[in-house]
Amino acid sequence: MTVKRTLASAATAVLLLTGALAAAASPAGAADCPSGEFCTWENADFSGQRANWSGDDHWWESWIADEDSSWANHGISGPGIKDHVKVYSSANLGGHMTICLAPGQEVNYNGAANDNGDSHTWAMGC
Repeated sequence: MTVKRTLASAATAVLLLTGALAAAASPAGAADCPSGEFCTWENADFSGQRANWSGDDHWWESWIADEDSSWANHGISGPGIKDHVKVYSSANLGGHMTICLAPGQEVNYNGAANDNGDSHTWAMGC
């Protein structure tokens, strides 16, 4: 019986250690943004309301226009696919580019881009 208890204790310890390592390996502040989409939130650290798109939007809805404070590009990458996202300060991709995100990039706050986006487009690069 002692051998069974020792094996059970060792197995439990391995499972606990494995779970702890998996939790530590997970990105703590990863943005909740669907695969294949570009997302922006009204607050820093991916909080508040989220807007998300799988394509271009040349005129953001009024509630998110000039209210964007964090961003995530969860677009799909591959040969010939537009997988970067360029955000612009005016509708119809006008004004200046406030931020550009590479595939998989998440930005929890950027002072220069904060509350400045009005439109975006998917592009081949920044």
